[in-house]
Amino acid sequence: MAIALQRTKPRTSFCCAGSDRPDVSGVHRASLREILEQFGVGSAQRKVLALRLGRVYRVAEATDHLTRFVVFGSFVTNKLEPQDVDVFLVMEDTFDASQLAGDASLLFDHAAGQAHFGASVFWVRHRAAWPNEQAAVEFWQVTRGGGRRGIVEIIAEAP
Repeated sequence: MAIALQRTKPRTSFCCAGSDRPDVSGVHRASLREILEQFGVGSAQRKVLALRLGRVYRVAEATDHLTRFVVFGSFVTNKLEPQDVDVFLVMEDTFDASQLAGDASLLFDHAAGQAHFGASVFWVRHRAAWPNEQAAVEFWQVTRGGGRRGIVEIIAEAP
């Protein structure tokens, strides 16, 4: 059974989270609905990517081993035409990808996931997160140039 996803009041102050602006760097938390409302609108490409993100999230959540789901890269920026969806997942230590079937087995194989879902999926089990889970999540803020950008962690909607 998965560790309960953190339930907090959703935040809406993560506009252009993935940009290199220092005022939006950090790990922002929002519900899937909020992320789709913020970043899944505008161009046809953004709408397609929003559908892909929703599908990836549902498949990962259905494993019952998901503990954290982080979205980074151009989708969570103000870029008009982001290329794909980039996600980082932290899974429970008991998660065994070799036991998966169907869409879930494809999601946890990076190349197959990219081809099937149109998303770059990176994942780790909790105990393999180095040096710890929070640091592993925060690592995805670092850009290729060494700067920092904002990333968005999907949290469960508050009841």
